[in-house]
Amino acid sequence: MAKARKIRRVGLVGAGLIGGGWAARCLARGLDVVATDPSPNAETRLRATVANAWPALKRVGLKPGASQSRLRFVNSLEAAVDGANFVQESATENEDLKRALHTRIDAAAPADVIIASSSSGLLPSRFQADCRHPERVLVGHPFNPAYLLPLVEILGGEKTAAWAIDGAAVFYETLGMRPLKVKVEVPAFIADRLQHALWREALHLIADGVCSTSDIDDAIRFGPGLRWSFFGTCLIFHLAGGQEGMTHFMRQFGPLIDLPWSKLRGPAITPELVERLVQGTKAQARGKSIKELERFRDDCLIEVEKVLAKMRARHGIDVAPGSRRIRKPAAKKAQRRLAPGRSRPLTQSRRRPAKR
Repeated sequence: MAKARKIRRVGLVGAGLIGGGWAARCLARGLDVVATDPSPNAETRLRATVANAWPALKRVGLKPGASQSRLRFVNSLEAAVDGANFVQESATENEDLKRALHTRIDAAAPADVIIASSSSGLLPSRFQADCRHPERVLVGHPFNPAYLLPLVEILGGEKTAAWAIDGAAVFYETLGMRPLKVKVEVPAFIADRLQHALWREALHLIADGVCSTSDIDDAIRFGPGLRWSFFGTCLIFHLAGGQEGMTHFMRQFGPLIDLPWSKLRGPAITPELVERLVQGTKAQARGKSIKELERFRDDCLIEVEKVLAKMRARHGIDVAPGSRRIRKPAAKKAQRRLAPGRSRPLTQSRRRPAKR
């Protein structure tokens, strides 16, 4: 087992949308970030991404030492990982590319430095295959915007060591994230498989003329989406079973799973379907730019997280990954003794009338 090291500098390989999100999150936590990306104007776009995220991060709360000036851009992968205590790769979702990149990162980084990929669906066993130290290569899959959304899926390959998975989880927790360890190596992991199933059904409904893109989004944001934000899916169905919970729910609704309500394969992506999606979402945006929509999204995410944290504390319910349980509220304090014929506890005096 490798000795745990304090992480002060993060090396980023790939500085697009996800890489930029990682940079912003790490900088907001007071870490040094060294990034690289061969794309034209990559540094300019990266710094713009961080600057755009910074107001939201300031609202969440910057940690001591947080500064955009701690971001450094270099022209080579080797320079980005040199001196890094943790490496996060966020290149294009291409297996051959990632395999080549991880081979280079593995050759340049010390053997005890964890190398994580932001891959949203590729298997780590495939891109760790040519590494000399595959035991420290894994997936650390975030969600957009990576600087605000807490979930990160951690997935090891056939040769990934337990210390690397645990070390990545600890590091991500220091970034204010909620690590979710995927127990079995499967394509697309957990959250993206669920998202893909929903997206597939949405495309069928739009392609068949059942509804518009706006109808799809309204069905989610005014319906199950509100419940998903604090309970997820399984616990909501547990509540739907009444006093018997999931036992009754599955007895009553389990057989419905065989009804042909959904389709296992996606629809044909025709020009007509694409046009419906493009025009529908353009109408929904109502002239707002992507940057304006991002700021609206970020503000909503911040406020939702604040409310959820407050409600979890009030009700003693903790559904954070790591606890794997729901804590029961603390026992109520014993009611104070009432004297016969009194409606107030003995320790409570009558309120004096206010002076006029």
